[in-house]
Amino acid sequence: MVNCCGLITANKDPVPLKSIEVELEVRDHVATVVSTLNYENKEDKPLEAVFVFPLPGDAAVCHFSAQIGQTQIVAEVKEKQKAREEYDDALSSGQQAFLLEESEQSPDIFSLSVGSLPPGESASIRLDYVTELAVQADDGLRFCLPAVLNPRYQPLGSGGSGGSGGVQVTSVPASLVPYSLSFSARVSSPRPISKVESSCSLDSLQYLNSDQTQATIKLAAGHKFDRDVELLIYYKDAHQPTAVVEAGQASAEPGSLMGDPVVMVSLYPEFPQSVMSSVASCGEFVFLLDRSGSMGCSINNSKQQETRISSARDTLLLLLKSLPMGCYFNIYSFGSSYEHIFPKSVEYSQQTMEEALKKVGEMGANLGGTEILSPLQHIYSQSCIPSQPRQLFVFTDGEVGNTKQVLDLVKKNSGSHRCFSFGIGEGSSSALINGLAKEGGGHAQFITGTDRMQPKVMQSLRFALQPAVVDISVTWDLPKGVSVTVLSPPITALFQGQRSLIYAQLTGQSPKAAEGCVTVKYSLAGHPSQNQLRFSLKPAEDTGSTVHRLGARTLIRSLEMEERERRGQPDGGLKEKVVQLSVQSGVSSSFTAFIAVNKADGEAIQGPLVRRNIPISRMCIVKVNLCSFSTQNAMACGAPSERRKKKLCAGPVMMSDEPEMAFGVLRGLDLCGGAPTTVIPKQPPRDPLLQLVSLQQASGCWLLDPALSAALGKTSEEVDKSKPAPVNSDVWATVLALIWLHGFKKDAKEEWELLAMKAASWLRSQNAPCLTECVEAGNALLGCSMQKDVLGL
Repeated sequence: MVNCCGLITANKDPVPLKSIEVELEVRDHVATVVSTLNYENKEDKPLEAVFVFPLPGDAAVCHFSAQIGQTQIVAEVKEKQKAREEYDDALSSGQQAFLLEESEQSPDIFSLSVGSLPPGESASIRLDYVTELAVQADDGLRFCLPAVLNPRYQPLGSGGSGGSGGVQVTSVPASLVPYSLSFSARVSSPRPISKVESSCSLDSLQYLNSDQTQATIKLAAGHKFDRDVELLIYYKDAHQPTAVVEAGQASAEPGSLMGDPVVMVSLYPEFPQSVMSSVASCGEFVFLLDRSGSMGCSINNSKQQETRISSARDTLLLLLKSLPMGCYFNIYSFGSSYEHIFPKSVEYSQQTMEEALKKVGEMGANLGGTEILSPLQHIYSQSCIPSQPRQLFVFTDGEVGNTKQVLDLVKKNSGSHRCFSFGIGEGSSSALINGLAKEGGGHAQFITGTDRMQPKVMQSLRFALQPAVVDISVTWDLPKGVSVTVLSPPITALFQGQRSLIYAQLTGQSPKAAEGCVTVKYSLAGHPSQNQLRFSLKPAEDTGSTVHRLGARTLIRSLEMEERERRGQPDGGLKEKVVQLSVQSGVSSSFTAFIAVNKADGEAIQGPLVRRNIPISRMCIVKVNLCSFSTQNAMACGAPSERRKKKLCAGPVMMSDEPEMAFGVLRGLDLCGGAPTTVIPKQPPRDPLLQLVSLQQASGCWLLDPALSAALGKTSEEVDKSKPAPVNSDVWATVLALIWLHGFKKDAKEEWELLAMKAASWLRSQNAPCLTECVEAGNALLGCSMQKDVLGL
């Protein structure tokens, strides 16, 4: 009989993982993370504990060790199949062994196996990784410790084995996670630290010196595992171009990646203001919206918070109103299948905009699973429109199991479009969201906690409306005798204020006090431009092997993708190159694993092993009504047992978010036996800003009607009476809308700035008389004091 004392799962199985301790060290924009997982076997038989968990998709895992009593065992990186065999052989012979491996389907999922933990024994597992922090649109640096792993939808026939890309995920609601998390961070930078923000509760920021360049912060006690641990770090004087040279390891072979110096170059291009203030009047804008069942969840698991799908609908409203006249657009949505509003992209007009908005308003989270590959294939099969650069916007909660297959497709088509991606809610796959933008030459954003989706998406639309940077090249000027091998893939996109990273291996001896220079040349709006950075070749101190490991990770990811592209063809031994580089650098890859075996003398562990899957937090619970449950449909869907079925039929219930069970309309089947239906919760009153925006015409103007008066908080009589006599009704309506936006929604300017620019442009095109008088009358009516130039007139 199992002893149920101590930590137990929802199935009453004891859980040997007691706690997780995480220490974060941030130096400028690079993070080093040390995680310690503490296990204890309180059962009366030996255990094998298996824990599947997320890490940042671009993390370089570089250390794995186990502490058992006074014995420390440091793992080695070996070819994955060899590591698995060594692990199995050790368990068979009664030895303790530890295995850490990356999912073959997605680089942000790892599986940790702790084998042969005897009764009453404890073990501490240490896992280290390094990663760069992404720059946000507001200049903050984002660090995310994934604490939530939502089940990844595995499309039929994709070759995976379900779960999270070939590994079985055990997940429970956040409130039932049976272990604790402690988190502390130390931040240091050449520039003062302004602030640190988080969606989680933090203790106060503690500065360690008077110039505020070093600080510590901790996660408040009692973290509920209902969200990822996200930090946004802000420095004064934001971001400057830098280059860090790291010396090679003395023990490594000269001429090898780890034996030579490696440089990390961070560039922040600054474009002319004249270019930045211009907005493109052309383009093909394709919006791809996730409508899987999990999009019906709230963004931050709050009962009052709007759902992911409702926030996406509101965002599409702003996007459609902000598009320029003369462009083309289409909207796709996907789940287990996909739909599109138009057979192909159509010209943006009042008619096409209204048709699209009507269908967007009807969209629910009712298309089942998360099969993003098929709609992407269809989009890429459509011919591009001449002189209309394609811009793809992808909205998803990122719960897919075939991440690498999706990214390979985006890279293959990267020459025909730019891809802007948005990860919605806790637990979205960083590997998918960042990968879509990286391979598609666009920009990635994450919407979590109390974030509003709209300002982040509109920031990306501004990027998309800027002229594309083309003909990008990188040149190096180094001392005689020093050569460079670039480890990073070619730069395919540059955005104002956004960082571009280059890793390069430096071979040869450089004179003392020598300098190097890197130049990035490109063409912007038809004008050749360049950014140049001079840097010292003197190695930095106290960086350890961080830069080498990040450079190795970058090269490993490029080689892995190339190997997948050439699979089945002669590839020059790409897999062998990845394994060799992974073993040499000590950085994990999809072809290798960390393996540690306790070979210390001692008695072999006796008795059959009992496997315990460590549960991880999941976010999404979908509410459906399953009354009138039919046996035929139950069998077709792989439904629950008769006992559970009776429980489900009692009325609306909370169900698991596994793809086959989360939503009754998966694969077009309805568990109630009727046509597919969506359970849509009662919506709160519409936001006044969105109410006003919804009334704008595609041309940019507003019409003078009772709906506009109501949105402005006035009666039709008040609005009509205040209109200057010679002013056209539509001009008057548009001026009022602009005054209201500037006067009452200044804090949300990022959301409406583009559509306001379109409205001002329409007003200027009308050559309307008495605009000054019109603005004065509008100010008097609405109680504002806006100047004409503030309105862009």
